[in-house]
Amino acid sequence: MTPLNVPAYTYRAMIGTGGIGAGMFFALRGNHTLGREESRLGRFLDRHDYCKLHIIAHYVQTLLGPQFTTIPLGKVGEDDIGRRLWAEMAEVGMDMRHVARVPDAQTMFAFCYAYPDGDGGNLTTDDSASVQVDPAYIRAAADEFARFAGCGVALAAPEVPMAARKALLELATAHRLLRVASFNSEEMPLALDEGYLALVDLLAINIDEASRVAGIALEGQPADAVARAAVERLRQIAPQMMVAITAGKQGSWGWDGETLTRVAPCTVVPVSAAGAGDAYLSGLIAGLVAGLPLADAQQLGGLVAGLSVTSPHTIDKTIQRETLRNFAQTAGAPLAATVRALLD
Repeated sequence: MTPLNVPAYTYRAMIGTGGIGAGMFFALRGNHTLGREESRLGRFLDRHDYCKLHIIAHYVQTLLGPQFTTIPLGKVGEDDIGRRLWAEMAEVGMDMRHVARVPDAQTMFAFCYAYPDGDGGNLTTDDSASVQVDPAYIRAAADEFARFAGCGVALAAPEVPMAARKALLELATAHRLLRVASFNSEEMPLALDEGYLALVDLLAINIDEASRVAGIALEGQPADAVARAAVERLRQIAPQMMVAITAGKQGSWGWDGETLTRVAPCTVVPVSAAGAGDAYLSGLIAGLVAGLPLADAQQLGGLVAGLSVTSPHTIDKTIQRETLRNFAQTAGAPLAATVRALLD
């Protein structure tokens, strides 16, 4: 893998927690919504699914290379899937000392189903090793936060308990790390009510999650209006917080504390959009580590997400500097000079 052309890093490491797991994809026949007691024919798809922390950490590590340290905090089962995922993460250079393999626990697993029109959903185990990640487990890695005090990124991603993510953000606050977090739609009310956002420097959410923040229905609303309403509410809650909002084919919005910037999506024929939001966030983080302003880092995030959806897998292991550069050319994506320099 060839990393981005980064002359100097603004941050030296990323310490993150979130789900580590795998899944399988099943293509349903017919577009009507699966009924409660319905039996439906379909077929398995040759697609590899990964969970959030693994996806984000994979791209961050491969885009930034061996000079950057990626430290995942999580748990997998002592099963075949867990051993495979642990080895894949180690293979790309992650520091795996804080990913435990838990006996008698199953690695997180998702059964993802897809309708012919591209819609779909998933069923995910709620008793996996990932749910055993608790505040005490996060605090046991406190020395890592101290080691990168003032020069690290902390990532709090879904699929581990909220309490563990809060512990990570609190450690990051104490040691002056850049605090990056995301919350799914179900979690967003708690994040708002319990003051989680006061611990966040960069909030990364999708347009549905933004609608929960704004308190407006997504259906029938222009994505731009939803994004602006969400940013306006977040400005009142945490005035200094940066915000990144993704909306698939409608592009992304970024708020840097002063300006709201929209970046159009890449022109691409998608194979699977699964994992695109996580790919976007990884590009955003890599851009910030490379010293880009948020608006330029958005462009890099859009490139990583755009290329990722051309793969059937939720981690596209071909993504590196050359493939991103070639993709930017074929997709006709307008790029700032700072982003082009990273790809040269």
